[in-house]
Amino acid sequence: MDYSVILSPKAVRDLEAIVRYISLTNPSAGRRVGESLIEKTKELSQFPFKGQKVPEFDLPNIRQLILKPYRIVYRVEEDKKRISIARFWHSSQNNLSV
Repeated sequence: MDYSVILSPKAVRDLEAIVRYISLTNPSAGRRVGESLIEKTKELSQFPFKGQKVPEFDLPNIRQLILKPYRIVYRVEEDKKRISIARFWHSSQNNLSV
């Protein structure tokens, strides 16, 4: 059975901020980056443990995918067959919080 993939409110705000920032200078690039990040999350419905563990947390169910320069941080909820996207994080940002 496939996992459902949902975005947390923080992830939605992160994604909006990324697209908005890029779109200030290049609207089509902003749209492409946003679409690429969303597409990357869809891979998780079939392969929930595809990403690596997040070093800051070192928990087996907190994982990340990399789409340079972004990290897509997510939580695998096996009991609910759900992937919760926690954050879209630019590599230049410090202090990851979920």
